[in-house]
Amino acid sequence: MVEIEIGVMVGQCLNRRIPDKATLVSEIAHWERRRNRDRASIDWMFTVERAREKLGRAYPAHKGHPARRRPAAA
Repeated sequence: MVEIEIGVMVGQCLNRRIPDKATLVSEIAHWERRRNRDRASIDWMFTVERAREKLGRAYPAHKGHPARRRPAAA
């Protein structure tokens, strides 16, 4: 989720040169307040099961779900 939000932030807030750190902090804070006020959400395209099937390393199984076994390091 973090990667998605960073991508949105870059497109909506950081798509230009920021002159200094104070401006950067202010711009990000304003963007964050607006995203929270608007209750921004992510429209997921995968179910959890489908994500584990396609992206097994990034979405490991939890208790109650079958785990994909990786060979033990020698």
